[in-house]
Amino acid sequence: MTSTTVPDFEAIKTKQRTAWESGDYPRVGNTLQLMAELLVEAADVRAGQKVLDVACGQGNAALAAARHFAEATGLDYAANLLAQGRERAEAEHLVVTFTEGDAERMPFPDGSFDLTVSTVGAMFAPDHQRTADEIARVTATGGTIALASWTPDSLVGHMFKLIGAWAPPPPGVRPPMLWGTPEHLADLFGGRVDWVGLTRREHVFRFHSPEHFSQWFRLYYGPITRLVGTLSAPDQARFADELAGVARQFNRAEDGRLVAPSAYLEAVGVRRA
Repeated sequence: MTSTTVPDFEAIKTKQRTAWESGDYPRVGNTLQLMAELLVEAADVRAGQKVLDVACGQGNAALAAARHFAEATGLDYAANLLAQGRERAEAEHLVVTFTEGDAERMPFPDGSFDLTVSTVGAMFAPDHQRTADEIARVTATGGTIALASWTPDSLVGHMFKLIGAWAPPPPGVRPPMLWGTPEHLADLFGGRVDWVGLTRREHVFRFHSPEHFSQWFRLYYGPITRLVGTLSAPDQARFADELAGVARQFNRAEDGRLVAPSAYLEAVGVRRA
């Protein structure tokens, strides 16, 4: 007889929140702004639409929607990231509402939004099904859901395999990169969403070198910053080299710099009744 481990999602989220509030994630997130712009365009955002950016971080997709005169809201549980989102909106003279909250328990009524988006954000919530249920719930019938999620075979997918080798995830927690597969989206959303666009795209990381990529993520990317802080000096050096090796594996530059594509799935669907 086999037993299934039921993860303690609340405890996991508490640790995740601490990790995301470590480092300085916007320094990494800002390099991903183009993904958000492309996602909002793919979703055909319209002026006046009510748009929600789930697990928004510092608000990449919310800001992208607001530039098109949508009524944008960003939701995240990391207060320091929301604070930076507000600073960005103010600097750009954009109107965006930033709300502290959990992607698995969103503080919005059913059908509140015409467009619900997430750029490599919702995929990291530990309870995949509950997150998908919430995304579907807050999206109005006939509205649009648009998600950009790293694929398992991407540079970022390999980076998280490396992280998992050094710090294994809790038993029973499914890999976030599953969100980057059409099959997983079909399982999560079922007949509630008609996926009208499932496009494999690439985001290109551009750094001075693979070693610069490794340094940047170790300094600023919360989950890695927190992991590195638990390692001995020799292990920190080994991890740094292995992380640079992941970037090097995808590098297409030949001049010592890093030009490394990372695949992601751009999924756009219509919310059905």
